Amino acid sequence: MYNTSFIKKILLAATVVFLYSCDKDFNAIGDDLIGDDHFGLESEKYDVIAYNQEVTPIQSNALVTNALGIYDNPVFGTTTANYNTQVALAAYAPSIGETPVIESAVLSIPYFSHITSTNTDGTHVYQLDSIYGAPTGKLKLSVYESGYQMRSSYYDSGNQFPQLYYNDQTEFETAKKPYIVTGKPLNDGGVLENSEFFFDSKEIKDVTKDKDNKDVTTLVAPEMRLNLNKQFFQEKILNAAKEKLSAADVFQEYFKGLYFKVEKSGGSLSNMALMDFTKGKITIKYKAKTDITTDGPEVTEDRSIVINLTGSNVNLLQDVKDTDYQNAVAARNTTTGDKNLYLKGGQGSLVIIELKDFGSKLEEIRKNGWLVNEANLVFHVDAEKMAVKKTDNLQAQEPKRVYLYDFKNSTPLLDYSADGSSSITSDARMSKVIFGGIINVDATTGRGSTYKIRITNHIRNLIKTTTAVNVKLGLVVTDDISIITSNKLKNRIQLNPQVDPNEYFSEAPRASVMNPLGTILFGNNIPAGDSNYDKRLRLEVYYTKPNK
Repeated sequence: MYNTSFIKKILLAATVVFLYSCDKDFNAIGDDLIGDDHFGLESEKYDVIAYNQEVTPIQSNALVTNALGIYDNPVFGTTTANYNTQVALAAYAPSIGETPVIESAVLSIPYFSHITSTNTDGTHVYQLDSIYGAPTGKLKLSVYESGYQMRSSYYDSGNQFPQLYYNDQTEFETAKKPYIVTGKPLNDGGVLENSEFFFDSKEIKDVTKDKDNKDVTTLVAPEMRLNLNKQFFQEKILNAAKEKLSAADVFQEYFKGLYFKVEKSGGSLSNMALMDFTKGKITIKYKAKTDITTDGPEVTEDRSIVINLTGSNVNLLQDVKDTDYQNAVAARNTTTGDKNLYLKGGQGSLVIIELKDFGSKLEEIRKNGWLVNEANLVFHVDAEKMAVKKTDNLQAQEPKRVYLYDFKNSTPLLDYSADGSSSITSDARMSKVIFGGIINVDATTGRGSTYKIRITNHIRNLIKTTTAVNVKLGLVVTDDISIITSNKLKNRIQLNPQVDPNEYFSEAPRASVMNPLGTILFGNNIPAGDSNYDKRLRLEVYYTKPNK
C-alpha cells in the first residue's frame, strides 16, 4: 500500500508541475498540489499543543539577502532595517596613474525584478520583487563611511571561531562617519538619491562612447544608483598611499566599509526591499596622466576603479511591536497552547508544536498494525486579524511560505530531506513543493487561507522506530526553503524551567531572519462553540487499517 500510494502521489504531482510550469503565481497552489482525495482511506485526528515563542536579538550576518527600509505592518508593527558592510577592491595594488582627477563615484546595487512587457523600441517595463509596504513609499537614505571594524573570526583560548553580529547592535550607528569636509553622508546627489529616495522600477539607460565617439546605449535592469561624494573618493582612493591599496587585509583596516541608514521621509509612506548587497559596487571613474614628455602635450586617459560591497556584513533590524502582537507573545500558554499563533521573521516570533496526543497513541497504532499513507498539519490563517488596516489603508503582506522543522535539534524533518521536487516557477527558492508550507489563497478575497505541511515520513518513523524521539516541532516564516542553517540568539532562553530546566531556545532558522513578513494562524486552544473551532490546529493522519 505504501508503494501504490506513493506512485499515485508522484504521478499527480508530476501532472501539476507540468500544468503550472509557466505560472509565476504560487498563491493558489499551496493546498492543491496533491489533492485531498485519499481513495477511501480512514483518517484520525489528534490534538496538538502549539504556542508562541518570541525571538530575542539574533545573529543577522551571513544572510543571503538583506532588508533595507521601513515596513509599517498594520498587524505586527514597524520594522526598520539598516545595513553595514565591508568593501573590497576588485583588484588590489591598482596602477592609478599620474595626477588622477576624479570624474564620478557611483554606487549601484541591483534590485530583484522581472520584465512584465517589452516596448516597440526594445526597452522593457519591469516590476520590482520583494518590496514591502506602500508601493510608492519614500525613505530618507544616508550612506556613511563605516567606522566599525568588522572581522570574520576571532580567537579564544587558541581556537578560532566565526565572528557573529546581531540585529540589535548599536555600535554601527555610533561609529558611522559623515564626510569630514561636509559633515554629511556620502550620497550627495539630488533629493531622489537621499532625502526622498525610493525604489525605482524604471529600466536604466547607460550611454557611453565607442572608439568612433558615437553614443552606445546599454539597457540595465532596475537598480539603486547613488552618486557619492567625489572629493571623498579622490582622497580615500585616488590619493591614497600605495600600501593602503596593496592587499585585502590592509585595505579593510583602511576603509572599513559602508553603513546604510534609513529614516522616514517627512510625512511620506515608507517601504522596504530585500536586496543582494554583495552584487553591489562603487565605480570610480577618473582621468590620469599616462605619458609626461618635455616636448609635447600631456597625455591623459580615462580610467576606473571598482570597489565591491563584499566581506563581512550585518542586517540591523529594529522592531516596534504592535501592542496586540506583543501581548499575545508575552501571554503564551505552554501547557494548553495558544488560540492564535504569531509568526514573524527577523527578530520576531516562531511557534513551538508538541504532538503529545499522537505520541500517547503510538503503542496502540503499532499493535493494530495501521499503515500511514499520509500525515498533515494544516494551519488556518486568521483572516479577520490579518485584514486589519491602519491609516495607509494597506493590509499586511503575507509570507508565501512557512517552514516546519525539528525544534529540539534545529534540523529538517525527514519529509523535507526526502522531497527532491523542484520549484514549479522560476523562483528556485520555492522548491520542495510536496513537503509544502506554501500559502493557499482564497479565490474570493485573494488573501491567505491555509498553509499545509506533510509530515508523513516523520510520523511513520515515530511509529516504526521505538527509539525515535517525539521532538517538539518549530514553525517559522521563511524566505528560502533551501536554506536550513540556523542563526544563533545573542542570549539563549530557558524555555520552561518548571518542566525541564535544561531545555533552552538558542537558535532559529536563518531564512526566517531574512523574511520581514508575518502571519497569524489559528492555534489549538479554541473553545468548543467558537465560530473558528473547526479551524483549530490538529494533526491528521490517513491510515490503511487491516481487516480484523
